Amino acid sequence: MIRSQILVAIVLLSSALAQNPGYKYIRIGSSTDVTTKTTAGYALMGGGDDLDDAFKFLCEKSGGGDFLVLRAAGDDDYNDYINKLCKVNSVATLIIPDRDSAADPKVADIIRHAEAVFIAGGDQAHYINWWTATPVQDALNDHIAAGKPIGGTSAGLAVMGQYIYSAQGDAPDDDDLASSQTMANPYIPRVTVRRDFLKINLLQNTLTDTHFAKRDRMGRSLTFVARIMKDGWSPGPREIAVDEKSAVLVERNGKARVTGSGKGAYFISVRGGPKVCRENTPLSFRDITVYRAPMGSAFDLRDWRGKGGVSYSLSVVEGKIQSTQAGGQVY
Repeated sequence: MIRSQILVAIVLLSSALAQNPGYKYIRIGSSTDVTTKTTAGYALMGGGDDLDDAFKFLCEKSGGGDFLVLRAAGDDDYNDYINKLCKVNSVATLIIPDRDSAADPKVADIIRHAEAVFIAGGDQAHYINWWTATPVQDALNDHIAAGKPIGGTSAGLAVMGQYIYSAQGDAPDDDDLASSQTMANPYIPRVTVRRDFLKINLLQNTLTDTHFAKRDRMGRSLTFVARIMKDGWSPGPREIAVDEKSAVLVERNGKARVTGSGKGAYFISVRGGPKVCRENTPLSFRDITVYRAPMGSAFDLRDWRGKGGVSYSLSVVEGKIQSTQAGGQVY
């Protein structure tokens, strides 16, 4: 008798676990989806404090539809913030913590019904490891192809460009990958660059980086660019690097404006490949053009020209950055 009761309990528990998905979906506002007229737009947020302007931008582009926050971990703290800031039909957070969850067709269906998507910060290795080659990746690219707005902050921005520093070589307790480490040896295992997670036309051939000046990431970003060239992915990649408390808000025609109280954004291009980029040897890389765009400035991604900012040049010589700015300032 006791054995039978135990077997019944095991069956009931297994059934309950089978019915309980690994993902979490928390929604406020209307429980009924709407379909609105959307406009493409891209909110590139550098991390740190969230910027009202960036979320309002996404909300407006959504046409007041259903706003979806994507995460691999965390909670639904964005829901109340966005709901108070914007007039939208609903705000929801979808937490997708593993590949099994990402394979659930209900998850992709939730993404496809959203008019605006925002990818939160966290660890971009989780997004690449758990969402690549799953219905989540397909649904996100369908969202973009449909002309719907999308944005990301920190790790969320890191995966928006065609080229991505994936952080897949980082251990959970590793310190932030430092510029000095990467320029000393561009082929250390932690230099993990991936491509083609999202297909945003305006961000093709582009690396996106975050927390830029605040965490002194110029050197490591230039290393990533050098690797992209050396490994044969592109003869002339570009980069959009956004500082903390800053955002680049991009219209569908490629015209962008910089907002926020941080140091703004850095639009980086190159005129030739690295002179030296090999294992166990310091990086040498010349003729790098940087356009520093502070708050209130503008930049055209199609023409790759800015207004209201400052242009200067950088070189990396034997693992050290040299700048044409006064005092050799890198940023």
